[in-house]
Amino acid sequence: MKLNEAPTRDGFGKGLLELGERDLRVVVIGADISESTRVHWFQKRFPDRFFSVGIAEQNGMGVAAGFALAGKIPFFCTYGVFASGRAWDQIRTTVAYSNLNVKIGGAHGGISVGPDGATHQALEEIAIMRVIPRMTLLVPADYEETRKATIASVEQVEGPCYIRFGRAPTPVFIDPQSPFRVGKADLLREGRDVTIIGCGPILYGALEAAKKLHQQGIECRILNMHTVKPIDREAILTAARDTGAILTLEEHQVNGGMGSAVAETVSQRCPVPMAIMGVPDRFGESGEPTQLIRHFGLSPRHIIGQVKKLLDFKGLM
Repeated sequence: MKLNEAPTRDGFGKGLLELGERDLRVVVIGADISESTRVHWFQKRFPDRFFSVGIAEQNGMGVAAGFALAGKIPFFCTYGVFASGRAWDQIRTTVAYSNLNVKIGGAHGGISVGPDGATHQALEEIAIMRVIPRMTLLVPADYEETRKATIASVEQVEGPCYIRFGRAPTPVFIDPQSPFRVGKADLLREGRDVTIIGCGPILYGALEAAKKLHQQGIECRILNMHTVKPIDREAILTAARDTGAILTLEEHQVNGGMGSAVAETVSQRCPVPMAIMGVPDRFGESGEPTQLIRHFGLSPRHIIGQVKKLLDFKGLM
């Protein structure tokens, strides 16, 4: 059965609308790309609580900090490469050091942004956000989970929080009624042979791969690590003990991303064979989302190949 598809950025926009209805303290700061980040819905509904700073990301983060100091709950939203990169100093020193209640919407995460190309494909923000003390980092997997994560960033997190979401329509496969718990991974599939830990929309490819591997007698456990920081160490260690091998999957550089966070836990507490799938120390390229997923070796076919290699290695241990 073919699933419905929707961009995760739509889930972010709808989540903001729900927050706007629930909490008068919520304000949104845009950076000249309001429709692209889907904050224009909030702007139309709550014009008195929307502020545009233009293409001035560092200033926008400072404005967000000011709103937080005044008791508001600000969302600063732009493309992830600019939100995390251009404003990193302001995030670190002004927002996180002071533990201000600022929420950051980082759009266009991953290579599946597509035709916008390398300059707009955020592939480093997981690494540079997760190293900042006090920062919570959410990487939801589909439209519904992004909506829930956006709401949770206010209702479950007191302090700075970064939410990563994408541009292209992707399968909606997370139950709308399932709870979203910051810092707790969700088990999507049981398995005894290997655990696949992923985040973001690419996680659906792991589910597709697991179905095909099941037909070959290989059972994959799948964990949705939607919260990269604070990461669910207990779920990782349980998976390592139960299955004896871990494969991570993300639309991010292999260096410093969610896979690195998982490896930090595994290597220190329960060493098992492990492989990290992501972008191999390269910039992105322009192309259609599905083409780029294949080109960078992140498709279900590639996942199947990596699982088999990992299991071969596991057999030698």
